[in-house]
Amino acid sequence: MAVVTAALLPVFLLIVLGFILKRTLIRPDTQWHGLERLTYYVLFPVLLVQSLARADLGQVPVAGVGGALLLSVLLMSLLCLALRPLLARVSVDGPAFTSIFQGATRWQTYVALAVSGNLFGDLGLALAAVAMVAIIPLVNVFSVAVLAHYASPEKRSIGSIFLTVVANPLIWACAIGLALNLAHVPLPKLWHEVADALGRSSLAIGLLVTGAGLQLEGMFRPSLAASVAVFLKLVLMPVIAVTLALKFGLTGSSLSIVAACSAVPASSSAYVLARQMNGDAPLLAQIITLQTILAAVTMPIAIALAALL
Repeated sequence: MAVVTAALLPVFLLIVLGFILKRTLIRPDTQWHGLERLTYYVLFPVLLVQSLARADLGQVPVAGVGGALLLSVLLMSLLCLALRPLLARVSVDGPAFTSIFQGATRWQTYVALAVSGNLFGDLGLALAAVAMVAIIPLVNVFSVAVLAHYASPEKRSIGSIFLTVVANPLIWACAIGLALNLAHVPLPKLWHEVADALGRSSLAIGLLVTGAGLQLEGMFRPSLAASVAVFLKLVLMPVIAVTLALKFGLTGSSLSIVAACSAVPASSSAYVLARQMNGDAPLLAQIITLQTILAAVTMPIAIALAALL
């Protein structure tokens, strides 16, 4: 437990620092939006390409890690849809339901990669990147589809949803990194030096941006919808993912990475999507803030318990 806490502490301290900087030294939203775009389109993709390109994937259970997380997202998505009639009875409307859905299924990649790297170094980064390959396309398709059905006044076509997913730079980065790895393409020393420098900065800036986006309004009196999303993501999702991972025979670092990736809070990009597609963005902001704060407690527990199994 002490080792897990030590690995998580720098991650959450950077998030807190981002929150403080947004309200003191760097107040303009435009500056944070610029940092977010830099991380999303340049720094983070380079980190993924580099991590996957040089990872020894033959030594890690790629199918088990990816399969457990893929199925856990699928099961959570189906559970959310099954809960829709019940939630409607307690005055959770369509846009609010989409925020619950995104809050329960999406994951904060910056936190997942930072924690995985702190726990297991390059191996942890490679395993987390494998998890991204499994999860990112699925959650993007499901999130856009749910928002289009329950919140957006204009229904989006399958082609539009497909283009949204294909345009995701993180998916392209994972694909390129895997292709380089499987093809055993030698990369020059200059690439490794530049990529390592950009990769190190990506996680720090990404965590600062995450902290800057936190909103404390309503945190101490969360709505029923927010409470449901927090429970589903921080408690039930890790239980589902770890159970599936055990069924696939995962142990040790692989099992811990599954626990870490499934226990992270929802991504701030979900808030952007909610604003674009008429979801309940204020509710989702509350969900993300609550999850990020509470994950500082629930993530160490989830990872430590997985390590004991």
